[in-house]
Amino acid sequence: MTTDDAPDEIALAAALGRLVTEGIALACRRIRPGDESYLLPAEARSISARGAERRRASGAARLAARTLLSARLGEAVEIPRGPSGQPLWPDGVVGSLAHDETMAVAAVASVGAIRSLGIDVEPSLPLPDELLDLVVMPNDRTGDLEPSFAARLLFSAKEAVYKAAFPLDGRFLDYGDIAIDLPAGHATTRTGHRFQLRHLTFPRIVTLASF
Repeated sequence: MTTDDAPDEIALAAALGRLVTEGIALACRRIRPGDESYLLPAEARSISARGAERRRASGAARLAARTLLSARLGEAVEIPRGPSGQPLWPDGVVGSLAHDETMAVAAVASVGAIRSLGIDVEPSLPLPDELLDLVVMPNDRTGDLEPSFAARLLFSAKEAVYKAAFPLDGRFLDYGDIAIDLPAGHATTRTGHRFQLRHLTFPRIVTLASF
């Protein structure tokens, strides 16, 4: 994390501490002009076809992840983009990257008790109405959250679960393939996997899925 004139980054970094569980490390970075320059050579090649804004966000997310990996591995490592869009982590590490329009987040853990991770970040705003029927399913459980805000949290949770599920079996999932139980803190997929969920709702929605 950097702190140069980025109070929103400082606030989110402090809030992420509430999501940390044993073995998992989290970081965030506000996306800044020029962050695409933080892409290392293999990373830049793997996302060369993406637009400038996506490259900038990818650079910010990878910089956040590299900070975490350097603390664990003692060196800066590349995190190229795989053929299905997934980040390719070094041996012995699992992780996940995410960004919205202004903030990037990263999660990493050593392989062991945790086999896979997924993270997502979203603005703390209601989900647009046109996405409600796509995301919200009858078997989702949101407790007493306001419906439109709960839908945004469901969207975030399903994005995080998908990122954690794909490395396990390489199967693509739709929103309807993932059932979320926010009060219980878990999710299940049609492929039979069950994930633990932790989430923030402020200053941004951040959801962490672990398997």
